[in-house]
Amino acid sequence: MYTLKSLKTTELTMKKFAGLFVALALASIGARASEPVTKTNPMVFGNNRLTIVTPTLLRLEYAEDSKFVDEPTLFAYDRTSLVDTADITVTPVADGWLEITTPALRIKYKPDGFPFSTYNLNVYYTLRGKEKKFTNRFLPKNNLGGPIETLDRVTAEIPMNDGILSRDGWYMIDDERSDLLVDGWIKPRDTKTHLQDQYCFIYGDDYKAALASLGAISGKVPMTRKYIHGVWYCRYWDYTADEFLDIIRGYDENDFPIDNIVFDMGWHTNDATTGTGHNGHLNWNGYTWNTELIPDPAALIDSCHARGVTVSLNDHPHDGLRPHEHNYTDFIKALGSDGKRVPLFNTADSSYMAAFFEYAHRPHERMGIDFWWLDWQQNYLYPNVPGHQSTTLQWLNELYYRDSKAMGQRGAGYSRWGGWGDHRHPIQFSGDAQSNWPILAFEVKLTACSGQGGCYYWAHDIGGFRGDPNPELTVRWTQFGALSAALRVHSTKDARLDRRPWISGEKETEAMRRMYHMRSELMPYIYSSVWQTHNTMVPLNRSMFIDYGAQKESFSQPQQFTFGDIIMAAPITSPGEGPDKMASQKVWFPKGEVWYDFFTHERHDGGATETVAKALDEFPMYVRGGWVLPMQPYTARPATTPLERLVMRVYPAMDDADNTFELYEDDGITLDYEKGMYATTQLNYCQKGNRAIVTVHPANGSYEGQVKRRSYLLQLPGVAEGTKVKVNGRSQKTRTDAVTGCQVVEVSEMPVTKKLTIEYNL
Repeated sequence: MYTLKSLKTTELTMKKFAGLFVALALASIGARASEPVTKTNPMVFGNNRLTIVTPTLLRLEYAEDSKFVDEPTLFAYDRTSLVDTADITVTPVADGWLEITTPALRIKYKPDGFPFSTYNLNVYYTLRGKEKKFTNRFLPKNNLGGPIETLDRVTAEIPMNDGILSRDGWYMIDDERSDLLVDGWIKPRDTKTHLQDQYCFIYGDDYKAALASLGAISGKVPMTRKYIHGVWYCRYWDYTADEFLDIIRGYDENDFPIDNIVFDMGWHTNDATTGTGHNGHLNWNGYTWNTELIPDPAALIDSCHARGVTVSLNDHPHDGLRPHEHNYTDFIKALGSDGKRVPLFNTADSSYMAAFFEYAHRPHERMGIDFWWLDWQQNYLYPNVPGHQSTTLQWLNELYYRDSKAMGQRGAGYSRWGGWGDHRHPIQFSGDAQSNWPILAFEVKLTACSGQGGCYYWAHDIGGFRGDPNPELTVRWTQFGALSAALRVHSTKDARLDRRPWISGEKETEAMRRMYHMRSELMPYIYSSVWQTHNTMVPLNRSMFIDYGAQKESFSQPQQFTFGDIIMAAPITSPGEGPDKMASQKVWFPKGEVWYDFFTHERHDGGATETVAKALDEFPMYVRGGWVLPMQPYTARPATTPLERLVMRVYPAMDDADNTFELYEDDGITLDYEKGMYATTQLNYCQKGNRAIVTVHPANGSYEGQVKRRSYLLQLPGVAEGTKVKVNGRSQKTRTDAVTGCQVVEVSEMPVTKKLTIEYNL
């Protein structure tokens, strides 16, 4: 992970040339004193280079002989974003100082031949209505938190790493020691001549601008494969082929959805005799199928796919391919080796890694494996790529993600967090969490804060990886997991721990079924919110202050988050009492909004904090009034079922409103979205007085497999029974839905290119 630190000013003999640098700078501007002029971007002042990446992000470099760095790094991955020079002014002021402005910042800089420091650079920005001064010293005081690498061996809350958001309104990342990416491969940089490389995020109150700046320099988080956000089953257990199929059958027969199944380490053989393994575990590493458990791997994978379920394989690559593997001879030949010595797993060697992917991964991918779980835990033993600054995990995540696109699909990562820039390799695995209430509470806080460092999509061990069985805890964990990036269960090799959701007791099974069904029904909203994250870099799970930072209460809600734009939740993280396991959580409702309980439809006006008690089958979850929440009917394969019926839930706004949510659709798996092959549908809610109009605008765009026609179900909680509505000008009455208790409006199948308008009185 990149080191964040202050850069001490170094005494240089070049100080005697300070006057010359000032003169050169003014000459290059070609301006008279106090006359605003346009400057180039980047701006070079001798050995200093100032780049205005976005209106709120500056890059500061100092390099001897002006040998600046333009190659990307694992953090500074995209150097194409620059503020247009038309939006920059440079004005010479007194005593050799320059005043440089961006649309958000006022910069005072004196070219004096020294690296950028507190003596020659001041940046002024607005925070809570007042002008503040930034200087490039890394003195963090009020950071709002970010992701950690893993929850392995963690049993209670621990300090989080930094994110880029701070109540001080700025953050700085020092990238000066990081490896460069030259022709796609890491290369150590010359730290003897390139002495300063700092990225200064200076955003004041505008947290979303800070997140957008992260995307501008580090690349946007890519669109994930849609099924990644579905329902997963995973367990460290040596299952047979028939048992894997029985698990899928069990989900279907017990009325639970499933999208992905993970084969843990039992899928491969356990007869290695060479290597060191993970902390001495030789058998965790392997690439040859265990045919005693799975006699016909291709047939098993085909059977899973035929049932609409994708397959992932666990991978501990520390020893690479060893002599016991079935294709070791071919691997050795590809490396040009005589085979006398077993080659080490060498992440610094591009030839080795190319052969590794070709012989360790590709045969299984050709067989139909959908993606890999990189279960790398060795950073504490083998922290860095040999001869490089990059951590092994950081670099492996990059390589694995690149290689995951070799079969023509979107990348699919599934690994522990690797640090700045790792948002480009979603989805992240949070590690072997302890099964207890404190860890559940910490995961809620961690998940809400992790997007502030770019970790947008955690796949947690729902229920915890190890510990004593606790069905109530598993239910509450499932409720939280239903509003995270993936609803993924996992547990260690313990006969007592199996997270199949129908085996914990009747009451717990019914409570979890309700959450699994809700997850399935929310998929259109979730995937549309993932699209929003891709475009804006605003997290899917986000801390309350990202949307409501102007309200001081937003900074003191660690157990509460928004999930996209419309949903807010405060999961239960403590045991309940009585036969219904009644438990409570504090919920803050932001002022200026009205919120409705997703389960009971109870209204909560903003500007208040309440203690909300919930029985085992519910938790504090709310929908923002005045918006259209897109959903779908329950389906056993939520991530792949075509959206042929759009369910829209609409709660009234507090006052008059005109809000639009964008429904996003694509093929869910290819890179065609990068070519513009997707569809968006504007879902508008307009309220004036007691009159409301829901408008579904015609779909804009197209993609392979797009639904051409669909029906609609409008849910109207709080509207009186039998309310008269007009559907495209024709009158009809609402009816009561027995499951939700809402008044609903049915609209027959119609082309998605046709506008739909529904009008009614509140």
